[in-house]
Amino acid sequence: MKKIKSEANDRLRPEYTRSDLGPIVRGKYARRMAKESNVVVIDPTVSKAFPNEAAVNAALRGLLELAQSSTRPTTRSTRTRVKAARAT
Repeated sequence: MKKIKSEANDRLRPEYTRSDLGPIVRGKYARRMAKESNVVVIDPTVSKAFPNEAAVNAALRGLLELAQSSTRPTTRSTRTRVKAARAT
């Protein structure tokens, strides 16, 4: 059985007044929630290529692995240094 809410439970006790509780602030935690949230909205045309979130995660992990394996420290060509030394 569901409990029936009584109006007496919705009211403040006589020893409290509304001013004792402080100002009402709408969206007090909205900025924090937006900052900590990690929801990403994918374009509908892209989402058709992935049946579920596991497929999206697998594709992104593969892309990260590919990007990390293909990056190398850049080095200067020795050829340009040799030509510059000979020119002087």
